[in-house]
Amino acid sequence: MTKFGRTTAVAALMAGAMTLTGPALAQNFPDRPIELVVTFGPGGGADVMGRQLAQLLEPELGVSIPVTNVAGASGNAGLTRLSTSPADGYTMGTLISLTVASWAAGIGDNAPEDFRVIAVVQSTPSFLFVAANSPFETAEQLIEHARANPGTLTVATSGYGTQDDVALIVMAEQGVDMVNVPFSAPGERYAAPLGGHTDVIYEEPGDVVQFLESGEYRPLMLFAAERHPEFPDVPTSGELGFDMVYLNTFRTLAVPAATPEDVVARLEAAVIAATGTDAWQAFCSETYTCLEPLTGEAAQEEVTVFMQAIAAQLED
Repeated sequence: MTKFGRTTAVAALMAGAMTLTGPALAQNFPDRPIELVVTFGPGGGADVMGRQLAQLLEPELGVSIPVTNVAGASGNAGLTRLSTSPADGYTMGTLISLTVASWAAGIGDNAPEDFRVIAVVQSTPSFLFVAANSPFETAEQLIEHARANPGTLTVATSGYGTQDDVALIVMAEQGVDMVNVPFSAPGERYAAPLGGHTDVIYEEPGDVVQFLESGEYRPLMLFAAERHPEFPDVPTSGELGFDMVYLNTFRTLAVPAATPEDVVARLEAAVIAATGTDAWQAFCSETYTCLEPLTGEAAQEEVTVFMQAIAAQLED
């Protein structure tokens, strides 16, 4: 056999081996632990969701799913870690609307096309809450004070560029100017109004449910098109005269964009099974975040459309 012939034969054998090995490896996925990168600090909504889902995914996937918190830059630090990890399904991450909003505001180097969304698993509107001892009993009182004293009231948020920030920017443009005070540590943010460090907090009800149940927080305003069935007496921002796009806070699990389709399908099936359990349904009910999980193109579109809506809101 000539040198060329031997080379060709070896190449053919290698190609055949790769053809056989690729599907076999995919069928065996996963065969080792999968890391879940939570893109915000311990104790926050993304962290609690990630840990709950990791626990429920372990029996579905048959491997352990250790959670790693990589906080910073409104969630972009963790997503950079995710996007630069091997696209093999062994690294997942939380991708949430707060971070998507930051992309529209020009924060971070990430973009929707850098990720493949496995599923949108939570969705909830946000509120303005005050401590029970706040002088503001109603949203109207808060708004009146802010109009008369621009830039004096402070609001605890999850960061600059997030939808928290966007909501405050829109309110300021419409005459209610309050100061954004970002907290990278969720626990510090949740406690800020209680300790007198801020006057208000912009937050999802599920993230501060313990303070609502104890009566330490009072909801004043809801950022949604309609009133929340669990908080029927709380007016919407539209009722209070604010013209803005209503954008729920959503949370997803994602992997790097180049992750193979069969691996994505395996993860997607596991997430659907996990979110169908009684344990997950109890969890999402307690945190006011239940929805039918979005997967495939619908999940990917949710991220893209949300970013476009935030960008349009900032341009108005």
